[in-house]
Amino acid sequence: MRPVSTSGLGVSLDADINTQLRRKEFAKRTCKPPIEYGSPWRIPVILSSMNPRYLKHALHVTVLLLAVCVPSIIAQNRDLTSDHRFHEKFDSKFAKDRDLVVWLPPQYDKEPNRRYPTLYMHDGDSTFVNWRLDETAAALIASQEIEPMIIVYVPNGGSSDDRATDYTPTRDRNYNVGGKADNYGRMLVEEVKPFIDARYRTLTDAANTGLGGASLGGLVTLYLGLKHPDTFGRLAVMSPSIWWDRGVILREVKEVKAKPALRIWLDVGTEEERGRTETTKTLRDALIKKGWTLSVDLMYYEAKGARHEDEEFGKRAGLFLKFLYPQGAPKQ
Repeated sequence: MRPVSTSGLGVSLDADINTQLRRKEFAKRTCKPPIEYGSPWRIPVILSSMNPRYLKHALHVTVLLLAVCVPSIIAQNRDLTSDHRFHEKFDSKFAKDRDLVVWLPPQYDKEPNRRYPTLYMHDGDSTFVNWRLDETAAALIASQEIEPMIIVYVPNGGSSDDRATDYTPTRDRNYNVGGKADNYGRMLVEEVKPFIDARYRTLTDAANTGLGGASLGGLVTLYLGLKHPDTFGRLAVMSPSIWWDRGVILREVKEVKAKPALRIWLDVGTEEERGRTETTKTLRDALIKKGWTLSVDLMYYEAKGARHEDEEFGKRAGLFLKFLYPQGAPKQ
C-alpha cells in the first residue's frame, strides 16, 4: 500500500503506529445505548414485564434506541487502502471532534487536472465499514453507470446520545436528547466542506455536492438540504426517521416557500417498523406538492422485504448513487 496522507500533512500512515491504531478504532466503534436501557436486544424482555399504561412510552424508547443504534451495531474492522485519506480528530467549534475518511476514485491521481463531485455521508464509520459504500461506487464507476466521485465519511459523535443530538433539528418531548442539527450543519458547511475543498479537487458548487444518510441520518439529510440548498444539491434520504418530534420534517417541508434546486432520493423498506412506509409516502407526497417531480428530481423507492438495518441500506446504496450521480451529469 502506498503512503496515505493524514490531515493533509503528508505523514505516512505506515510510519505512524498511533495513526494505524486510530484508523482501526474508527472502524470498530459500536453504538452504546443509554445505560439504563441496557442492550437494545433486551428490550422485548423489558417490554413484556411492563405495566401496560407505560407500554406506549416504552415502545417510543425502543424505536429511538433502534434508530440511534442500528447503523453501527454490527460494525467490524476494515482497513484503509491507498484510495483512502485519513484525517484524525477533525476540530470543530460547532460539534464534537471526529475523524474523517475520504475516498478518492481510482483515476484521481492519474488525471491531475480533473475535478470531481462529492458525497458527504453521515454515520461515516458505519457507511465505511458496514455498507462499504466506496466499493459499490468503484464498481459502478468501472461499469460507467455513475460518474467518478469523491466520498467523505463523517462519523457521528461517538455515542447514541451524540448521534441523536447531531441528527435532529428539535428536541423530541419524549426523549432527553436532540435538537442540535443546526450546529452539526454549520460544522459541515462552514468547516468540513471548506477543509475538503481546499485539499482535494472537488467541484465545489451545490449541484455537484451531495449529502446522504439513513434513519436519523436520512432525517438530517433532508433537513440540512432544505436549510442549505446553496451548499448541497443532491440528497440521499434513506428510511428517514419522520416520526421524530411528531413529524417535524413534514412541517419543515410544508414551510418551504420556493422549491430549491434539490435532486432527492427517498426510500424505505417494506419490512421496517409499522407505519414507516406510510409516513415515508406522506413525505413523498408533501415534496410533490412543493414542486418535485417523480423520476425527474425526486425518486421514491420501496425496497421489498427490507428491514431497518445496515445490511439492507448497503444493498440498495448503488441505486441512489445511480440516480444522484449518473454518467453525464452537469459539471460546474
